[in-house]
Amino acid sequence: MANIYDVAKRARVSGATVSAVVNNSSYVSPALCEKVKSAMSELHYSPNLLARSLALNKSHTIGVLIPDIANPFYPEVVRGVEDKATEVHYTMILGSSDNQLAKEEVYLNLFLSKRVDGIVLVKAVGEMSAALCEKIRYAGPPIVLMGREYPHLQADTVVGDDCGGAYAAVLHLIKLGHRRIGLLAGIPGASTTVGRTQGYRKALESKGVRYDPALVAHGDYAIQSGFKASLRLLEQNPTAVFVANDLMTIGFMKALGNKGLRCPNDIAVVSYDDGIRNEVFLPKLTCVEQPKYMLGYRSAELLFSRILGKHKRPKFEVLKNRFRPRESCGRMLSHRASEARDE
Repeated sequence: MANIYDVAKRARVSGATVSAVVNNSSYVSPALCEKVKSAMSELHYSPNLLARSLALNKSHTIGVLIPDIANPFYPEVVRGVEDKATEVHYTMILGSSDNQLAKEEVYLNLFLSKRVDGIVLVKAVGEMSAALCEKIRYAGPPIVLMGREYPHLQADTVVGDDCGGAYAAVLHLIKLGHRRIGLLAGIPGASTTVGRTQGYRKALESKGVRYDPALVAHGDYAIQSGFKASLRLLEQNPTAVFVANDLMTIGFMKALGNKGLRCPNDIAVVSYDDGIRNEVFLPKLTCVEQPKYMLGYRSAELLFSRILGKHKRPKFEVLKNRFRPRESCGRMLSHRASEARDE
């Protein structure tokens, strides 16, 4: 494999000139620059990126850690991060923690050993080890927390409006006349779960509906956990249910079938997340749509702003959701039925 000295010999220039061309670290005349690039091409020379990152103290790479690579919520989020990284000529390393603290620590240590210039992190539920927290605080690259809050890290944070989205969803159900409204919540302790539960309770309180803890069940944001939690929740005979993400909504619909119930005839449903599956659900799901792409893109924007030293104080940003009423709460289906009778 050719090295920098082979290129210098072929181009008949010094090693310092080749280094200046490769790293764009100082001026080289167009003629010499062309000779060096021609020699590099002829010798199939590739720069040693590790050595280059050590010399420049920059790797032009960021780490991105999400909790579940199989969750269809995350591809569009990661695309937002990647598109911003590409704009500034960065690449990224992607990892999935499976919501496990031990696996999260392995990936974060890997990112640090790879000398990434920054990290976008969706925090696993639970406390980061004191040793890792200290390493990141004093020796690590900047971090942007994405989607979930973690107050123990002084980091920029970009999240969706979990409380506001849940409030809009449950308020919609109350306005349709429902009073026994169930909540299929996510992982206990996750900031997303806390926010969506707060929104649920806030909507009930705003209309004088009594909060009943028996109408709240928890899953882990996956289909099977949604199914199991829904079976328990349906024993409480809710007339409507707010489900905290689209994967658990699939589990909920499966549980409805298991119980011989139909949506919206027997029970109304609102789902948090407007995933691609929702387009094929019958009836079409009423959803809280999160700005997935912008969540990733804006997180990356803040990270590169931090890398370039453009801001110092931690920023906290909340992105607005969009409420999309459709058929799963019954009103649209009832309206169509009345239209059919009129015809």
